[in-house]
Amino acid sequence: MKFKSLFYFLFFGTLIVACKKEITTEDYMVNSWQTTYMKIEMPTYEKSDSLYVYEDKFENNPELIAQSTYNADGTFKAWFVNLKGEKISESSGNWSVENDSLFVDFFYNNRDIKVGYHIEKTEEGFTAKSKFDWDNDGEFDDALLMKTKQIKIQ
Repeated sequence: MKFKSLFYFLFFGTLIVACKKEITTEDYMVNSWQTTYMKIEMPTYEKSDSLYVYEDKFENNPELIAQSTYNADGTFKAWFVNLKGEKISESSGNWSVENDSLFVDFFYNNRDIKVGYHIEKTEEGFTAKSKFDWDNDGEFDDALLMKTKQIKIQ
């Protein structure tokens, strides 16, 4: 009888452990992040017929590093860290998640920005992809790819 009880205990214990809830994208986003790669392709750069590509891998001591913190209450702060380790150009806004999309709205550089990103979790952080008017030419045709890593903020 003891063997049978032990068997049931181990069987159901294994089931409970195996049914561990997967973390949601919203829960995953509540953290601090640093941009490690960014590429923006702007096919009609400033209303021209020229393609302009901005790409940065943020290697070799870049002048500015983008960082952000997403809070559980739906607010976030974003800023740059300069070579002296100082936070500059801080902005704040709101964020939400729907399925695998991150939506943010904030005011930066004299402009209201409301953009959605397709989010994919990675080992280090997440990748984000969007179509938006990044060159401010009135066309929402600019493709952004951003990679991040999770960081600890002191």
